[in-house]
Amino acid sequence: MVPHKSGAFETIVEREKGLRQGLSAGQMTMIAVGGAVGTGLFLGSGFAISFAGPGVLVSYGIGALIALLLMGALAEMTVAHPVPGSFGAYAEHYIGPLAGFVVRYAYWSAYVLAVGTEVAAIAVYMKFWFPHVPGLYWIVGFSAALIVVNAMSVRAYGTIEYLFSSLKIAAIVAFIVLGAWFVWRAPAGSGVGFANYTSHGGLLPKGWWGVWVGTIVSLFSYLGVETIAVAAAEARDPQRAVTRAFRATVLRLVLFYLLTLALMLAIVPWTAAGGDESPFVKVMAATGVPYAAGAINFVVLVAALSAMNSQLYITTRMMFSLSRAGYAPTVFGRLTRHGVPTAALSLSTIGIAVAAVLNALWPQAAFTLMMSIAMFGAMFTWLMIFVTQIFFRMRREREGGAALRFRMWGFPFTSVLGAILMLGILAGTAFTREFRMTLAYGLAFLVVLVVAYALWYRRRPDVAGRTEATL
Repeated sequence: MVPHKSGAFETIVEREKGLRQGLSAGQMTMIAVGGAVGTGLFLGSGFAISFAGPGVLVSYGIGALIALLLMGALAEMTVAHPVPGSFGAYAEHYIGPLAGFVVRYAYWSAYVLAVGTEVAAIAVYMKFWFPHVPGLYWIVGFSAALIVVNAMSVRAYGTIEYLFSSLKIAAIVAFIVLGAWFVWRAPAGSGVGFANYTSHGGLLPKGWWGVWVGTIVSLFSYLGVETIAVAAAEARDPQRAVTRAFRATVLRLVLFYLLTLALMLAIVPWTAAGGDESPFVKVMAATGVPYAAGAINFVVLVAALSAMNSQLYITTRMMFSLSRAGYAPTVFGRLTRHGVPTAALSLSTIGIAVAAVLNALWPQAAFTLMMSIAMFGAMFTWLMIFVTQIFFRMRREREGGAALRFRMWGFPFTSVLGAILMLGILAGTAFTREFRMTLAYGLAFLVVLVVAYALWYRRRPDVAGRTEATL
């Protein structure tokens, strides 16, 4: 692949203009937290615990390291180029048009399916109160509400996401405080305490392979931190907002994930973990605090809605970028008078339809199937972000230019380490029964994308600079 022929990056900026800059630094942080603190933590962590046992703390530690490296690499590029296409646009400009095409579509498809995992999880959560009501009703009702929110304006979306994420953060802090108090006050012989770490097969009951499988799930939990980069184009002060949001998000996510998991493992034996309900609900039920289980189930429901809200936003902007780049029909690049690409939003809801069908046909397996398929595009995108950042830095150092306002620490070693870890995790999915579909689906999907590009787009005249009028 060769670098894009269209000249300076300003060409892409001009092509993707039109979105409103209505997000504050605080809203940017909450958007990232909203995307990352959702079903991956509140329901997916149960799967990770069942795979790794207490070793899940190592799994989430490795996932946190990768997320930290990714945030650094992405912050460096985003502060230099805040555009809606984000890492897809960076791959297009610094690696080549094919890379930009593949990254955008892989990421878009991943999050379209990830929306499906959230609505599938919503059906699980609502069974806590309404065990006999079909999950399809909840999927349709909640999905319609969030689609309306995303169709209004970016300011409305940012306000709702800020409220959702604030509630989640408050609930997690309350969970940590209550859990710590419960563990500290638990009498000897109660079955509660840090002895649970070793009393059911030791710290690594499934061995290091279990830890590695747990790491795969942990990445699904951390997915969403990269949404800051896509939202940067709609921030009021992109450079300052992105820098502040990246730092705040990493700190919060690491603390939230590791502290909550450590307390969960101390209160409820890891052998009780699974995907039948949120492990948070199980822990609250074990504390015996009146109405605590119902309250935390409400919070995990809000968390799923928040993550779904964030994912609808991100898939809409990525399809908008694809359209403006000439890799999707022009209708998806059009904006309403409020600066919202509603056609792109409508297309990005197909994951909801897929989840509804799977939930109707295989309600017990819907969540895990959607998660295993959705993970490839997201993990592939993370891998390509590290690769793109290496190309980005090499080209800037070769051609010169203004000094970077934010620099990735430890380059190139940290970027190479991140790429190697992501490549290893992607390859590892082929050897796990639960995630075997991830690589099988993903490689086939990449082949389809490359063939589609070769047949329809490779020989097309450059479409950079095309914009679409608002509706």
